Amino acid sequence: MLFELYRRLWHHISLQRRIQFSFLLLLMILSSLSEIASIGMVLPFLSILTAPELIFGHELMQPFIKFLEIKDPKNMLLPITVIFVLVALVSGILRVSLICIQISLSQFTGADLSIQIYSRTLYQPYPIHVSRNSSEVISGISQKTNLVVTQIIHPIFEIINSVFLTLAILLTLIAIDPTIAILGFSTFGIIYIIIIILTKVSLYRNSERISRESNQVIKTIQEGLGGIRDVLIDGTQAVYQRIYRKADLSLRRAMVYNSIISLSPRYIIESLGIVLIAVLAYFMVNNKGGFINSIPVLGAIAMGAQRLLPTIQSAYNSFSKIRGGKESFKDALNLLEQPYPEYYEKNIDDSIPFNNNIVLQNVSFRYSDSSPWTLKEIDLKIPKGIRIGFKGTTGSGKSTLLDVVMALLEPTKGQLLIDGIQITQKNCRLWQNHIAHVPQAIFLRDSSIAENIAFGLNKNKIDYNLMREAAQKAQIADTIESWDQQYDTLVGEHGLRLSGGQRQRIAIARSFYKQKDVFIFDEATSALDDKTENAVIKTLAGLKDEVTIIIVAHRMSSLKNCDKIIEILDNSTVLEHDNKELIN
Repeated sequence: MLFELYRRLWHHISLQRRIQFSFLLLLMILSSLSEIASIGMVLPFLSILTAPELIFGHELMQPFIKFLEIKDPKNMLLPITVIFVLVALVSGILRVSLICIQISLSQFTGADLSIQIYSRTLYQPYPIHVSRNSSEVISGISQKTNLVVTQIIHPIFEIINSVFLTLAILLTLIAIDPTIAILGFSTFGIIYIIIIILTKVSLYRNSERISRESNQVIKTIQEGLGGIRDVLIDGTQAVYQRIYRKADLSLRRAMVYNSIISLSPRYIIESLGIVLIAVLAYFMVNNKGGFINSIPVLGAIAMGAQRLLPTIQSAYNSFSKIRGGKESFKDALNLLEQPYPEYYEKNIDDSIPFNNNIVLQNVSFRYSDSSPWTLKEIDLKIPKGIRIGFKGTTGSGKSTLLDVVMALLEPTKGQLLIDGIQITQKNCRLWQNHIAHVPQAIFLRDSSIAENIAFGLNKNKIDYNLMREAAQKAQIADTIESWDQQYDTLVGEHGLRLSGGQRQRIAIARSFYKQKDVFIFDEATSALDDKTENAVIKTLAGLKDEVTIIIVAHRMSSLKNCDKIIEILDNSTVLEHDNKELIN
């Protein structure tokens, strides 16, 4: 199962990162070879300190002795010491470099994945955004992507590095004393395998809990702060506090337990390692030629054990982290595998021709197979250049109808046609390039007035003359220009520093700034006073005839300049009225 998850992840790793992984693998191999050299040098170094004659007479040392023209065994101390120190320094440098590259590559790979998830999420069709809770997505992009870095990517690097180091150290110890090396490694390995088997179920349950509760934490924060006005008025702070406390404590308990499982075996193994060295020293001193002859071998084995035990513990710790982060890993992968639409990375600055009419042909819509029909068998033609109004009771499907016209929702049955061309997911962006939309719920960025009017553009690309003209048409230019910072005034989160009417007028100015030929207003003047609304409607009425205007409103005064009014009844019946018929 884990292998399959990593295989899925590998498809989302860029070529650049794959090349960097190859370089990291090479560095791991070099680091392992340096460990062999550093442990292997302990034996001659300690031997030259305790019994130089044995080293001087060893056949493997003869080429080295002849090259340096050494005549006295005591003269070997300096070159052996220098080599030992250099090997230790090189090994240390390689290990530090390895750590730096591992951490950097893990984090940058995590950034790549987080950016991909965010990008893919933004490109998902509107029904998907409507159907799921945003807290799950936010948790996936932020918390769970970080967990993938700390509990999946970095640990797998640690495991690979630990495998190379373990093999290198074990081979060196086998060369020194095969019986002791194999016996010690087998003992420690069996202990870790038993621990892995005993903790498997607990790690899996905690993995599920971490995935679930991290979503709940984000959800509670969003709901509590997003509805802060109602929370303050109703005095429901304690309710949200209890929900948050329960989720956060459950999340942290699972993390604590996983950390304990990952780290605690280290101290047991280290204690057993000390016992093993002590027992080994006892038998070697008594059976292998005394204390002096045993020191070099004991020193090399002790140093090898000192390197080997943390390496095995690191591999176990990393494996436990992977087990504990498995469910979050799966959640992040699911978000990472969201498909891009067919128009992704294509030229979407173009638009399909719109010269004649918008046609809804036998359009029905519902959000799922089990949900009721929101629209049913709607037939409607909207000629280009018309001012058309929609009215109807709450829940009659007006906003859903607009979403279909804007190609945010694809009809469950029937077709949306623009000049006879059917609009689908393949060409919807080409139609949407015609549209400027002012929704009922206004979204404003926590930035300046200018950046909110020229929404989606970098500040240095804003056309300030066009922006002021748009603000004037929306009847808000005088208000903005009376403020100290004028168009650089910050609106606050969700525009909280502005009144409802000011937020609506900025959204209307945004639509004028886009210079589109289809304007769609969904209750866009509901927060305006009569005088301001009349001025905005007058501006709309004065737009050139090529511009098509669609307005949804409850107040008949908002529809008074429309050429035609469409009344939608609760049973999805569409009635077309001449303007004068309803206004009078």
